[in-house]
Amino acid sequence: MNIAGRPIGRDAQPFVIAEMSGNHNRSLDQALAIVDAAAKAGAHAVKLQTYTADTITLDCRSEKFFIKDARSPWHGERLYDLYLKAHTPWDWHPPIMQRAHDQGLICFSSVFDETSVDFLESLSTPAYKIASFENTHHPLIRKAAATGKPLIMSTGMASIAELDEAVAVARAAGCKDLVLLKCTSSYPASPSHSNIRTIRHMQEMFACEVGLSDHTLGVGVAAAAVACGATVFEKHLTLCRADGGVDSAFSMEPHEFASLVTETTNAWEALGNVHYGATQAEVGSLAFRRSLFIATDLPAGERLTESAIRVVRPAHGLHPRHLPQFLGRELRRNVAKGEPLDWGMI
Repeated sequence: MNIAGRPIGRDAQPFVIAEMSGNHNRSLDQALAIVDAAAKAGAHAVKLQTYTADTITLDCRSEKFFIKDARSPWHGERLYDLYLKAHTPWDWHPPIMQRAHDQGLICFSSVFDETSVDFLESLSTPAYKIASFENTHHPLIRKAAATGKPLIMSTGMASIAELDEAVAVARAAGCKDLVLLKCTSSYPASPSHSNIRTIRHMQEMFACEVGLSDHTLGVGVAAAAVACGATVFEKHLTLCRADGGVDSAFSMEPHEFASLVTETTNAWEALGNVHYGATQAEVGSLAFRRSLFIATDLPAGERLTESAIRVVRPAHGLHPRHLPQFLGRELRRNVAKGEPLDWGMI
């Protein structure tokens, strides 16, 4: 499959998405600067989130609408207030998308209700993302899939049954190109909770591309996920964590994001193929293997002992496997220290 002409799969360099989320801190200039930073860091795409506080929750002060998890970076926040400050204004989308285009980046967005799909269709977005908290929102999945555009869906907390339902809904609605992202919906996430072996299992179960939406700190989990078959990576990007913001605590700074691109690419290149023997790059090193050499000056007629023959570098002598065939044999000629053994000596 491909997104906006960019191939996605195990034969292609990992597709790395910079997630802007709310890291613009309600500044269009900062949002545009994040796009520039993503391009400079080597990202292939930048992703927005398209919602308003009213399309994602209710303006309600019931205790049910407050975040009570003490481990959450948003502990104590009212959902409506959080989304009010975190959302990307819809009138910012065209200039952000244009900046991404100018920087050679693919730009698309996460959708959170049907109106956001209609809005993004008017902007000719090349793909859609379904966030992990939305993968039970079947009407939304159906709406996005019906566009026929590639669909990327985070798995988050979904059980196998819930994921099977979501995939079935997407495919029944017309989705042909699907990417599932293994995701741990905690912020930040612990490597020990990442369970990236699930990536291969999802590939086998759902016969689609699988990647990683990574909320861990650092690049280790992402690099390891390449070895598990991940082909798409999504990570939050901020200009500077010290600036604060709703997602800053688990976002990468530009130099860290550049490392993510580099290390996932290195990991992908390192997979290679099943191969034994010298590679083209190793051919020159064959000369520095060990072989059999004369270790001391000896006259003709002398019998060879273990002290007279050494297994040393370089590899100009006979293979070490032949040592027993020389021990105790009589020399036919004088030999000098440093001569490689050959059959004509005995």
